[in-house]
Amino acid sequence: MPADLAVIGLGHHGLPLAQAAVAAGIETIGYDPDPRHLTEPAAGRTPADIRKMFSGGFRTVTDPAELGRVRTVAICVPTPPDGQGNLDLSALGDAARALASRLRPHTTVLLESAVQPGTTETFLRPLLEAGSGLRAGRDFHLAYSPGRTDPGSRTHDYTNTPKVIGGLTPACTESAAAFYGRLTDKVVRARGPREAETVQVLETNFRHVNIALVNEMAVLCHDLGVDLWDVIRCAETKPYGFLAFRPGPGVGGHGVPLDPGPLPHAGRPLRMVGLAREINTRMPQYVSQRCATLLNEYGKSARGARILLLGVTYKPDLGDLRGSPAPEIARRLMDLGASVSYHDPYVQDWRVGDRPVPRADSLYEAAAGADLTVLLQQHRTYDLQGLSVKAQLLLDTRGATPVGAAHRL
Repeated sequence: MPADLAVIGLGHHGLPLAQAAVAAGIETIGYDPDPRHLTEPAAGRTPADIRKMFSGGFRTVTDPAELGRVRTVAICVPTPPDGQGNLDLSALGDAARALASRLRPHTTVLLESAVQPGTTETFLRPLLEAGSGLRAGRDFHLAYSPGRTDPGSRTHDYTNTPKVIGGLTPACTESAAAFYGRLTDKVVRARGPREAETVQVLETNFRHVNIALVNEMAVLCHDLGVDLWDVIRCAETKPYGFLAFRPGPGVGGHGVPLDPGPLPHAGRPLRMVGLAREINTRMPQYVSQRCATLLNEYGKSARGARILLLGVTYKPDLGDLRGSPAPEIARRLMDLGASVSYHDPYVQDWRVGDRPVPRADSLYEAAAGADLTVLLQQHRTYDLQGLSVKAQLLLDTRGATPVGAAHRL
């Protein structure tokens, strides 16, 4: 059966898009050549959410021929960092080639994957044109729209989050706007795809740079004996010129810092982004050092100490481990000789490298038996007041426990 929309990649951007489209009554298919990827809920969507999508007519397909039977195609494949400051576009290239040979005239192609500015025009467009024999902007529409999903959020969903769109031509922009206008309350038109791609760069780096600033403030305030959490509480009363961020053991999630500097046309790199990345990457080391120092202050050595890690996901109330700082913290503590266990209501099995980490079934018993309990993620199910009473020694990296009940980051 023909569909109106094909979503390529059902991860953190693709699955929310598909869910919103199904809810809006749009016939939608999800494409992935690997059927295993089609059975793993992502972006805070639960199995119940997925069942509701299927009952609404959603289908998953592995045959690329299905891509030639739709009016709109959204490419939402992952573009992870390659370890050298660039994004790995191999999945995007595979998606473009799968689509190109089936691309029909008048189709609207949308790219939502995180990319460097210029990727839509210089990477995706040539692949689509070469494989289809069609010309973007004349025979089919091509546009970029940065993903803006907030996994697990109860406040921001697809409908009430404005969608930025930049098309290759004005007609491309309007075609994309007509599609997204069926899903969201507000569509914002950028001048072109490069401007829309750079919106993603700015939004992602804004988060990382501000988290880096408050993480540095956490280290400074600890050295000065100042309560950073009280500083933030007071500072956020300012009605202008300040936006509150909170420190933590690291920065997780699917949004990585984006520095266009490595691109030939981009000019000099964004120095602040590089520094922010350095600061945030250093936080797991700082947390593990704080653990060792805290144990030492109470007459215990990290070697042989029983350390319980609470919440190992990157975000509260989600089972998403991607980018979580917990594995590096656990590894560093293990390297110091500590016996590490964990508790997380959303993670039933956890390994650090090739080493399995024991899971505590009873939270309070585990906290009472541990030499040090470290709160890495503030899940709503945690009774932090009760936990602070049961734990022998508690390090709170999220500022979530009552004042004076724990040592804070």
